[in-house]
Amino acid sequence: MSSCLLCVLLCAAGCSDQDKAGVASQIEVREPAGAVPAAVPDVVRQAEVATPAPDLFAGDLPGLKRRGLLRILIPANVGGAFYLPRDGWPVEAQHEAAKDFARRHGMRPELVPVARFADMIPSLLAGKGDLIAANLTVTDARRKQIAFSVPITTVRQQVLVAAADERITKVADLVDKRIMLDPSSSFWERVEKLRQAHPGIQLVPRPTEMSDEEELDEVAAGRVDASIRDSNVASMYLSYRDDLKPAVDLPGVDDIAWGVRPGALKLRAALNKFLHLEFQPEGRKPVSTADWDGIVKRRVLRVVMPNNAASYFLHRGELQGFEYELAKAFADANGLRLEVLVPENHEQLLGWLIDGRADIAAGFLDPDAVPVSRASAVAFSRPYHYAPRHLVVRADAADSLEGRRITVRQSSSYWQDLVALRAQGANFELQPAPEDMETEELIAQVASGEIDATVADGHLLDIELARGLGVKSAVVLSEERPHAAAVRAGNKALLSKLNAFIKKEYRGLVYNILYKKYFTNSSNVRDLAAGRIGPNNGNGLSPYDELTRKYAERYGFDWLLITAQMYEESRFDPKAKSFAGALGLLQVLPRTAKFMGFEHLERPEDGLHAGVKYLDWVRNRFEDSLPFNERMWFTLAAYNAGHGHVDDARRLARQQGLDGDIWFGNTEKAMLLLSKKAYASKARYGYVRGIEPVSYVRDIRTRYRAYADITERRLSDTTRPSTDLSRDTARGG
Repeated sequence: MSSCLLCVLLCAAGCSDQDKAGVASQIEVREPAGAVPAAVPDVVRQAEVATPAPDLFAGDLPGLKRRGLLRILIPANVGGAFYLPRDGWPVEAQHEAAKDFARRHGMRPELVPVARFADMIPSLLAGKGDLIAANLTVTDARRKQIAFSVPITTVRQQVLVAAADERITKVADLVDKRIMLDPSSSFWERVEKLRQAHPGIQLVPRPTEMSDEEELDEVAAGRVDASIRDSNVASMYLSYRDDLKPAVDLPGVDDIAWGVRPGALKLRAALNKFLHLEFQPEGRKPVSTADWDGIVKRRVLRVVMPNNAASYFLHRGELQGFEYELAKAFADANGLRLEVLVPENHEQLLGWLIDGRADIAAGFLDPDAVPVSRASAVAFSRPYHYAPRHLVVRADAADSLEGRRITVRQSSSYWQDLVALRAQGANFELQPAPEDMETEELIAQVASGEIDATVADGHLLDIELARGLGVKSAVVLSEERPHAAAVRAGNKALLSKLNAFIKKEYRGLVYNILYKKYFTNSSNVRDLAAGRIGPNNGNGLSPYDELTRKYAERYGFDWLLITAQMYEESRFDPKAKSFAGALGLLQVLPRTAKFMGFEHLERPEDGLHAGVKYLDWVRNRFEDSLPFNERMWFTLAAYNAGHGHVDDARRLARQQGLDGDIWFGNTEKAMLLLSKKAYASKARYGYVRGIEPVSYVRDIRTRYRAYADITERRLSDTTRPSTDLSRDTARGG
């Protein structure tokens, strides 16, 4: 995607409710029967011909991945024509981003045009598509029908009039004027509300056969007085039409987001993570195969590891895990910041490493069980752990391998061992488990009787036995096997550093303490399990997940990000008080809370609501052109240090040749300079201890990434958002 189109996506993404422009180019579009072949992309398509019966599916992300297809509902022109994309066409940028999301999750993107905008949401709910990428305005009425991603951008609704028309300069001037709109649009809904104060405004329904462009022609010719478009789409039209102009902005701003079915919780969580953390402009993809010098230069160590009770998990909002703590100790010893990546399945552990998404792969990997296709691409550290392998059965079952039905992942070394045993004459049945299922989940299924048996390394079985699970080891299948970390084959300096660390720490004091903490101390293991986020319990991130979801939804935030901020601010203590007098779960100053209508910040709901509402107010002070996924980090910095200091940092960043519209690696560097007298003396708001907002934003992003990687992907679908999805008016309350 071009940088121009990306800017359109993140600064003013998408097209209006009423922009029915589809795409008739070289992308994956479902062709109506009898349509022009895709091999002729630059043809305006007509949809008067009959279309085949749609493929109906209404599942969540796991089902979509199994199908290998993501159907993206896009607006087609009401009259049936699919317009050719032009440079800067907002809807094109959304389509490219949605396609990028699909591919990142192993799905083929398919664009599915919907002829009438009014049919967009019904098509989604009926299972004719999986995602609406149509620059959909978030309204209360639509929230009652579908769920939305975090906003892609915010827009204003602009009244467009003929270029020579000077009669309309304020909202009151719309009285006695004829405004043509699609009755299914959010614009129609907004004007109906305006008519309560200005009853003389006349609404003219747009004929169903009329296109967007034809409607604007009616305005330009004076046959109606005005129409309305979102500000991003208005800018696009005005870039090539000189017969129209914006007359006035309607009050308030609107969120623009992607729509999903209400039950598609995992799809929405993945979309939110993608929009906040993963989607990057071309040339800024987070991929690097650099060796130690490059890692030190960027000061970030990326480790990919699975989310399970042995490697990496969340415990009452805190990051835990044996391999996580070892990786953090290695990073800390070398002055690096640890960034943990969680793959969607075990096959991706080495894949992400080889591709350059990570520097180290962990997960108690067996160096002797690497697939032949990848053996030459990776190198293993010296072992840091050894464990035998056990056949795990129910506690009341016979201690025998004979006649068992054993379920393990086909990509695991367990599977290889069992295949070898069968070749030697052992009599049992081998059943493949889903690739995204952890060994601990399989052990739990053995205990519940869902499966007959599985295989587990000794340390994993120890965890489940310490929890009191009703399983046992029926047969020891192997002697102790080594476990090691993997690096890319060419990263010899990193491997040397890693080996030196393991040699120093293995079986040392810290190592032994961690081993007892996670594997052998029964009471501690039970405590960790009791607070762990996972598939076999109902634990949430905090005691306030219901409230967090409710107010995050109301103000257009990802609840996981709000939870990460809450942990940073108060460690989930509603009675927390800072040295400056800030109170509550999100540490709001009493005078700020009073300004927004809150007095009892020590009450969890008031403290949380006040903080989220204030965060929304801070976000709205940034200009619309600031890319949405960057605006979030600037908003957090301003929440911590104040808007003035962030403005100073952006200005200084540009003076230093950095990008004042990008936080990480750019404006954050300028923020650090503002603690130096030479720079602070020339800043409007003066000195700021820049390390505080810089660390604040980084820590929240790190925790948010962990929450996004672990929580939504693992939580049961029974954990649903609050049904109270109402929202204060005008986004500020």
